[in-house]
Amino acid sequence: MLVSSRSYDEYLAMFDLQPQDLSGSVLDCSAGAASFVTVAAQRGCRAIAVDPAYALSRDQLSVAVRDDLSSGSAIAHAHPDRFVWDWFGGPEQRDRLRKAAGARFLADLATARGRYVAGELPRLPFRDGSFDLVVSSHLLFTWSDVLGLDWHLGAIRELCRVAAGEVRIYPTVVQGAGEPVPFWDELAARLTADGLRHEQRPVGYRFQVTADRMLVVRSVG
Repeated sequence: MLVSSRSYDEYLAMFDLQPQDLSGSVLDCSAGAASFVTVAAQRGCRAIAVDPAYALSRDQLSVAVRDDLSSGSAIAHAHPDRFVWDWFGGPEQRDRLRKAAGARFLADLATARGRYVAGELPRLPFRDGSFDLVVSSHLLFTWSDVLGLDWHLGAIRELCRVAAGEVRIYPTVVQGAGEPVPFWDELAARLTADGLRHEQRPVGYRFQVTADRMLVVRSVG
């Protein structure tokens, strides 16, 4: 099980988050060992993280976090022409950020377990419109070589169900080589047919060369 430990600052950049975006309630799905919810909650935001990994014990999560640091670096080294280090400053700086984020998450998990809810798409354990904003990092589209059109459609519908406002999804390309999502056009057409307004917006973050946009979705109603 992959349990990535992305930092709060990465989230701000990946999702172009402004102070007003964090003035209400936020759901991070699937959050892994990111420190986003940890820091956001400490700054007064009602922030909740959901991930199937939270069914594991803290010791098991610690092992998974350590293992993911190694696998994430391996992907970048396997496709050196498809990754850039501008945002991080280099591999060593990225590793330091990820280790610090993972440690912060694990410390918060020990004292505020209620912020971390075990659950997974395409069915989440929350009521309709529970959150003002929903963010989703490196699950949808990243794994579209494994998870197909129907899964993605169900997942986005579910994210929109629990969101009173916007859903923001990053990135919009496949893992590793960063290829386009093969079923993108059909997915977009079906979201429109469902009454879900959607657009790609540029963001000030890039690690994969082609991953410089997020998908923003919200119900027309």
